[in-house]
Amino acid sequence: MQKTLFQKIADKEIPAAIVYEDELCVAFRDIAPAAPVHVLLVPRKPIPDIAAATAEDAALLAHLMLKVGDIARAEGLAEGGFRTVMNTGEQAGQTVPHLHIHIIGGRSLQWPPG
Repeated sequence: MQKTLFQKIADKEIPAAIVYEDELCVAFRDIAPAAPVHVLLVPRKPIPDIAAATAEDAALLAHLMLKVGDIARAEGLAEGGFRTVMNTGEQAGQTVPHLHIHIIGGRSLQWPPG
């Protein structure tokens, strides 16, 4: 199976502005930010999307959720608020088949997005 773009970033085969990493995940700045702060958090394990996650992935998913808060605090977003988004599938706008969480903030965010 061919590596996804995000696997290549996690393996440092492709450069990225990494803001956090550990043995389970990597977070880096989005190259097309939707707000002043737009970070992508990806597991090192190649899971195509949240619908493909299994019970075996429960601890990894919990780790990712806790890291969202840590990253938001480190980026100065926790006090003013931020948005997290996980797109699943082409119709939802997922362009890389690797589970990832968008951490977006730094300005007022309207819903639905305009």
